[in-house]
Amino acid sequence: MLKIKILQAVLAGLTFLLGLLSNLVLRLQKQSQKPQKQQKLLQIKSELDSSSSSSTEMMVVDDDDMYGLSWRLAMETNNNVRPWKTIPLRCYKHVENYMIGGQYEHDMNLIVDEIMFYASQITLSTSTSTTTHQDAWVLDVDDTCISNIPYYKAKRFGCDPFDSAMFKAWINQGMCPANPVVLRLFKTLIEKGFKVFLVTGRYEGTLAKITTDNLHNQGFIGYQRLILRSMKYKGQSAVKYKSSIRKEIEEEGYRIWGNVGDQWTDLQGECLGNRTFKIPNPMYCIS
Repeated sequence: MLKIKILQAVLAGLTFLLGLLSNLVLRLQKQSQKPQKQQKLLQIKSELDSSSSSSTEMMVVDDDDMYGLSWRLAMETNNNVRPWKTIPLRCYKHVENYMIGGQYEHDMNLIVDEIMFYASQITLSTSTSTTTHQDAWVLDVDDTCISNIPYYKAKRFGCDPFDSAMFKAWINQGMCPANPVVLRLFKTLIEKGFKVFLVTGRYEGTLAKITTDNLHNQGFIGYQRLILRSMKYKGQSAVKYKSSIRKEIEEEGYRIWGNVGDQWTDLQGECLGNRTFKIPNPMYCIS
């Protein structure tokens, strides 16, 4: 009986010692895992911080793009943003992407398709008709018929102030490419029988030949007349100058069915024609 009690006491002692040993092992394991857990937590925190930073940067980019879209919409559709000398710097990427990323061309095609549909509905005067007018269209030149996008790329698409000397040097190269969408419109109007007048604010005395050659080289052939600003109109605002030119065209017996330009000043004032069509240009504003 005594032996049994002694054996039970020994077993109880061993059980107690095993319990202590197990607790010690567990503590040691936990302590060894702490640095690993801390390292893992730091890694997770770093990843979250990086993700948060990237998201913030994306939000800033998206915010600038949305601002650029809102600014361009206000400027193009409502003429609410005026007068302005340079585009806001935060609009730079938006305008750059718009002008050379494909959307500008899509917009131009849609507008010109609408113009051509309108023109197709017009019945032109004939020699036997009772009307005395001739059917005409007026097209602006710079950034309507021919493009200055290559020049404005170097000016951050209008973020940099206008430099008249540099712009004149660019024009004198005679390298302005045709706006292919407007060239398509021009050729269609000519084929249909309209008398097309090209009206520009470029000065006649210094830029007549280079402008004529540039237009000819880019496919603008067969227009009724290219009208440049003469000394008679020196110093006049764009609205007053172009209004006077359109009035002269009408006084010569023409009816202006359509008037197309990239500036609001092309489409304001007197003798605007039967319809006006604004094509996009967020790079600069002529007041």
